[in-house]
Amino acid sequence: MKNRRERKITASLLGNRLIIWNPSEGSEIYRKGYYGKPVGIPKPKSPEFDVPLILDAMEGLYLQEKGIIKVLDQLTGKSIPKRRLKKIASGFDENFEDRYEVYKDLREKGYVVTSGIKFGCDFAVYKQGPGIDHAPFMIQVRRPEDKVSATEIVRAGRLATTVRKRFIIAIRRHQLKRIEYLMFKWWKA
Repeated sequence: MKNRRERKITASLLGNRLIIWNPSEGSEIYRKGYYGKPVGIPKPKSPEFDVPLILDAMEGLYLQEKGIIKVLDQLTGKSIPKRRLKKIASGFDENFEDRYEVYKDLREKGYVVTSGIKFGCDFAVYKQGPGIDHAPFMIQVRRPEDKVSATEIVRAGRLATTVRKRFIIAIRRHQLKRIEYLMFKWWKA
């Protein structure tokens, strides 16, 4: 994903979001895998735009780990290391680490991962990318000790069927150092 001689793009941390102020650099990051959202453009028709790019903490941490961006504190201009960024993000989201590991696993497998909030889940997952195909999967991240009621499964299944997606529960197994995916398939009786 990154050439050793390639320069790192600067992102400024503001709260739990990162901003790439330079539009051409933001476009470059967006082109690499549909990372972030251009300010004021809900569904970009092109990877070229003339506005800053906003990344969520998950995207920012992933790009930082890949050596593609460097993260600076918006107020002080000081560099923020990965461990500190993860701690800051965890302060906004108690399940950040589990969700991040699932996000990272899906990205490493070649999927495009975006927020699934409009579907009532953690992630919407694309095979190619927004605007190219529809997200075939909606993913909810759970811990091994979480209980899932039948009502929750039926609710998720009805929503998934309505929006033509597969509902998947992702479980991070800390001891085994892996993610397990449980996909639900619905049929009419």
